[in-house]
Amino acid sequence: MHDLSEAALLALRLIGGADPELGQIVLLSLRVSGSAALLAFAFGLPLALVLTVSRFPGRGALLVGVNAALGLPPVVVGLLCYLALSHSGPFGGLGWLFEPAGMVLAQTILALPIVVALAHRVLGPLWAEIGDPLRIDGAGLAQCGWQLLRLGRPALGTVLLAAFGRAIAEVGAILIVGGNIRGETRTMTTAIALETQKGDLPLALALGSILLLICLGISAITLRLERR
Repeated sequence: MHDLSEAALLALRLIGGADPELGQIVLLSLRVSGSAALLAFAFGLPLALVLTVSRFPGRGALLVGVNAALGLPPVVVGLLCYLALSHSGPFGGLGWLFEPAGMVLAQTILALPIVVALAHRVLGPLWAEIGDPLRIDGAGLAQCGWQLLRLGRPALGTVLLAAFGRAIAEVGAILIVGGNIRGETRTMTTAIALETQKGDLPLALALGSILLLICLGISAITLRLERR
């Protein structure tokens, strides 16, 4: 156990000295959350385009489901992923349980509704402006989607950042699926939670400081993109 001032000083030493364990945890967190954000964006953006441009039976229900999924409890997602990836589960053969791949899957599921909902809100007003002219010109779905992506590109960057922010700040799902194995599946959020419980405040403070800096960086970039 350390008092607060001593723990803060040791945390600064860990950061300034490029502690190997600290660096490994940060890099794994960035790799897992970055992969999850990109996957969620790759799958969610086409769905948002379809929901924006097309009208089909069940579209309203799908939109309601997407918005409801914004409040998905991470621990429930983690539990479902655990059951699916366990040896007796339907995807147990993949061997993703207690591996970074399983953590990416859980974070992708959590970030996907954010991508779809936010991208749909970005693209909807644009479609209201250019939809009728494109229909009159006989544009197909692919051409309409391309025009929307071209016009909404700066704002869509904020959607990707929001997905990354959702992923990197998550703890419940990846703790269940990843197990917080030292040197294998420890991320910043899981390490902060468990190291604090153990009383290892220097490592928790160091990781917390880095995580806050990352979140501030995401906010700054998002603000700049919105101004553009």
